[in-house]
Amino acid sequence: MQNEPTVRLSAVRRLYEVSARMGAGRSLAETLQAVVDGVVNGLGFGIAVLNLRHPDGKFEVIAVAGSPGARSALLGKVSAADLFDAEFAIADEWGKLRFVPHERLPEGEVTGWVPDVPVSDAPEAWHPLDALFAPLYSSDGELVGMLSVDLPEDQRRPGPIHRELLEIFATQAGLAIDKARLTDRLLAEKTRLEASEATFRLVFEGAGNGMATVAFDGPELGRILRVNAAFCRITGYTPDQLIGTRLVSFLRDEEPEQTRTELEKLAASNGTYRFERVFTQPSGNAIWLGGTASLVEQGAGLPRILLVQIDDVTARKDAERELRHHAAHDPLTGLPNRRLLQHRFAKVLEQTRITGRPGALLFCDLNHFKLVNDGYGHEAGDRALREIATRLSAAVRHGDTVARLGGDEFAVLAEDISGDDLTTLITRLESAVSRPLPNIAVEVTTSVGTVPITPTTTDLDTLLHEADQAMYAAKSRRT
Repeated sequence: MQNEPTVRLSAVRRLYEVSARMGAGRSLAETLQAVVDGVVNGLGFGIAVLNLRHPDGKFEVIAVAGSPGARSALLGKVSAADLFDAEFAIADEWGKLRFVPHERLPEGEVTGWVPDVPVSDAPEAWHPLDALFAPLYSSDGELVGMLSVDLPEDQRRPGPIHRELLEIFATQAGLAIDKARLTDRLLAEKTRLEASEATFRLVFEGAGNGMATVAFDGPELGRILRVNAAFCRITGYTPDQLIGTRLVSFLRDEEPEQTRTELEKLAASNGTYRFERVFTQPSGNAIWLGGTASLVEQGAGLPRILLVQIDDVTARKDAERELRHHAAHDPLTGLPNRRLLQHRFAKVLEQTRITGRPGALLFCDLNHFKLVNDGYGHEAGDRALREIATRLSAAVRHGDTVARLGGDEFAVLAEDISGDDLTTLITRLESAVSRPLPNIAVEVTTSVGTVPITPTTTDLDTLLHEADQAMYAAKSRRT
């Protein structure tokens, strides 16, 4: 007879294998059936029913496993959005699971299909009217369905280990359903996406997720124990290159203390850890991986393991970075815009108040630039502005900020500068702008107004106004 740790390890292995098959579903229908089949074949329950939540909040029984009678009675049944509210109000909370013991059901209010099995009087025996539910959530926390299970194989109410395995399985199932829904949408839209097949293929292939187990305790701590084909495909490594190595050796962990703290919380709560990390492929290329790590207890005396699932989220991270860049930079010159200038001004002002040494804000207005647009056209004017922006950036000191305020107006933010150093900087800016522009005969120059940044300086808008006035005074002196 197998001992308890062996049984637990066997259950964990079955969970891993069932979850891997479930994640490979090509459509929503296949994935839903894989979920209920996985519960019956892999987790030791006699019956599994999956209610899919529709956009209007209603629930529909989409998949049933383990009982032809239950399948015939329940499949296709649509219920109201509050279907589970009454039962959950009297349920026990088993982590993310909800257990409704039969003795709490109001007399005469039994709904749904009830298995025809003998009733046992043994302590902790499973009653035909007992109900155990596992809510299924997408990666962004949306409720996508409800999994209900019945008739545990040992005819007893599940203990902590089986509850935990069902909870982990439910987490994977929710994510798999979310991905399968995306796959179905992509398939439905395939004809409209034929003009952009490469994009369709990228999104479609991105719906698969990689899985791995990682040692969490003992001398093998952090070493990869097992990987699936999708994990290898996403990371670019073969199983032989991954298994036995430490997962962190592939990661660019820029916040190790945060990771350590989060893993400690995971160990204490036996929950799920969500992460996004930079992963280095064999070519040296860095990609972003997003996923979850669920801690699995294998039993007394056995090391814990992490069940890890990953996706390549590089495209999303690149898009986010590009959006952040556009939000803070001028689209024509690539220089910081007023928003980023405000952010950096706050840092300069803070440093000035700490050290007492003044900084400076310089307001640069181009002279005769209108003649460039009028004589050569706005396209040539845009090229000239980009050239001038490059020259201004090269003329300032390391750490100074050159920003475009709009039109032919620029600002320079300089920390810890005054006197001769400030005069030298102004001279460099004037000299940089006044050099002849390529293929343009107009002699463009700049007038520079400057105001100091002192500990009593209040805000950027006031400073810009004062620098603008100083610029006009400088322009008047030139004429």
